[in-house]
Amino acid sequence: MRQLGILGGMSWESTASYYRLLNQGVRQRLGGLHSAPLVVHSLDFAEIAALQQQGDWPAAGQILAQAARGLERGGSTALLLATNTMHKVAGAIEAAVDIPLLHIGDAVGQALQRQGVRRAALLGTRFTMQEDFYRQRLAERFAIEVITPDATQMAEIDRVIFAELCQGRFLPQAQAFYLDCLRALQEQGAEVAILGCTEIGLLLDGLDAPLPLLDSTELHVAMGLEWMLGGL
Repeated sequence: MRQLGILGGMSWESTASYYRLLNQGVRQRLGGLHSAPLVVHSLDFAEIAALQQQGDWPAAGQILAQAARGLERGGSTALLLATNTMHKVAGAIEAAVDIPLLHIGDAVGQALQRQGVRRAALLGTRFTMQEDFYRQRLAERFAIEVITPDATQMAEIDRVIFAELCQGRFLPQAQAFYLDCLRALQEQGAEVAILGCTEIGLLLDGLDAPLPLLDSTELHVAMGLEWMLGGL
């Protein structure tokens, strides 16, 4: 197996899911006592979130780039950035290392292509929903039209992510609100919904949603497992 580096902590709840799912995937594939060869750099999310709010993406990118270099020195052969939003600074990370960054947008786009989807709803932080680093990648590389919630819904989706989900609070009223957003997006013609924040899957797990859900965390983990295991 090839060692994989994880840039995590943003938030640690979703990073814990990455760790669990990667190890479960290795055990399912190889059996016995096998587990995933991982190195995790878990950042202080408060520092990163403050830079997000300030719009200081270059500073955030440099923090992640430095962490990525450490993972490379530690023997990692590829990187998973365990957050959708911080893929906004994927370029800074890629420029800092000589190993590949397995991009979460590509994991999502490939899954949409396999399913023949052309129009997908996107839920995530306001940065992921509003800015073009995610939507444009899906459009240009995979010919996916992305639909996002209206401004009022978008603000509440973002608030719930930072004030609740990233702090380990998964409340029934938030579940109900997200499901209402999905119904509205279905009426606009969305075929599926991308859970484009690594915590949203934790909130909606097990619920009967109006649209098929593509969990970006699970798809990203599957991409990491393919790299790690290769032909094993």
